[in-house]
This record gives sequence, structure tokens and C-alpha cells, in this order.
Amino acid sequence: MVRIRVLVVDDHRIFAESLAAALAAEPDVDVSAAGSGPAALRCLERAASEGRRFDVLLVDADLGGRVPGARPAVPVREGNEDGLVDGISLVAGVRSGQPGVRIVVLAEKDDPRRAALALGAGACGWVAKDCSLSRLLSVIRGVLRDETHLPPALLTGVLRELTAARKHRTESELLVESLTPREREVLRCMVAGLGRKAVAERLYLSPHTVRTHMQNVLGKLGVHSTLAAVALARRAGVGPADLDQPSAGDVVERGGQLA
Repeated sequence: MVRIRVLVVDDHRIFAESLAAALAAEPDVDVSAAGSGPAALRCLERAASEGRRFDVLLVDADLGGRVPGARPAVPVREGNEDGLVDGISLVAGVRSGQPGVRIVVLAEKDDPRRAALALGAGACGWVAKDCSLSRLLSVIRGVLRDETHLPPALLTGVLRELTAARKHRTESELLVESLTPREREVLRCMVAGLGRKAVAERLYLSPHTVRTHMQNVLGKLGVHSTLAAVALARRAGVGPADLDQPSAGDVVERGGQLA
């Protein structure tokens, strides 16, 4: 018999333990539980290192009480001990680090926007916490067949949200494409959280030149603050500059002259 390895991630201990016990009663299911995002990440990493990867992750949509979409996705190896890894971020981080794991989000109530965020982050399903065990088992087995599961009542709203998100992304991509290569590099530094002085040091530019580039970036993107520029860049899929690597193809400015 092929056994399904399931990890339940929920910071409500009684719910997590009850669900894990119910699933464990199934002859083809092995189940573990984690009470936080960091604990889940440790479980996943340990299982992977032992050659016993989990097949399905069941994640509480309200994990940690954070607002989904309010913070960037958390990479698998950066979960901290204070539990600040929200449900949607956990989905994105796990999909990035272990793409073979299927993820189903468990929610207290239906919410098209949050369900769309979950699917966009890489979840395969959105299921009500009060659904029947047979329904949940059907979803678990379905996502392992590469199916996507949503409550029928959510489908229209989720499609509308995904369409709107794609429209905003396309518009943002066009704006980013209007930037020069140097301006895009400055934008990536802004996404990485670097201030003007740090950007100048990284790109070997004068602070005055960096200020000009930043003003040009804001103007071309049609925003009035660095935070707004970073948010737009994120929508367009612009990632942060890799601060562990030197900037490639730098044009060095010395004494106001380009070298």
C-alpha cells in the first residue's frame, strides 16, 4: 500500500491534534502536526534530509494571525523562532524550496481574495475547516493527482481576483520595462531595502547620481514613494538585488565621469 505523508500546520493545538488523529485512522495516511510556520519548516527539512518527504501540507490560512499578502514570502530556510511565518508566506516558501509538496489551505471562512493569494502562492486547494473528513481526504488524494480544489461558491470570485491580479501585474511589467538597465538595477536595490547611500556604494555611483536615478524610477513608475515603487516592482515580479554577490556589469563613476 502506498502511504500518504501529511503534515498538519495549525497554531490551534486542539484542532491540529484532533485533525491529525482523524487522518491517522486512515490505513494509507501517515500524519504529523506542527504548531507554527517555523516548526513546519523544521519538520519538512528534517523529513527531506531523511528521505521521507511529506506529500501534502495542510496549512491554516490564519497561521500566526498575520495578514496574508502583507509581507514577502518566507524562504524555507529562514523561518525564525518567534513564529512570524503566516500561512500564505509558508505556502510560497515551501513551494519554492520543495515544489513536490502539495499544499491545501484550511480556512475558517470563504474569502475569494485570500484564496486567490493562496493559489497564487502555490496552493493546490482551499478547504473549509469544518468540512467533513471524507471531503478532506478526497481533496488530499485529488491534489496528489495534480487537481486543484476550490469550493464551488468561491470559484467565480477567485477567478475575478486572479484576473485582476494579472491585469495589475501586466501594467506593472510594462512600467518596469520603461526603465533603463541602470534604473532597473537601482529598483532591485530598493526592493532589497537599500537606502540611497547603500545603493551608491553597491553600484559605485555618487549619492547625487543615485538620487537622480531614484527620482527617475518613481517618475516612470508613476508613484510618489519608495514603498509604492517596491510594491509595484513586486507585482511585476522584480526581485531584490542579490546582496551576497557583486553587482554585474557595473558602470563605475569617478569624479563625475563614467569609467
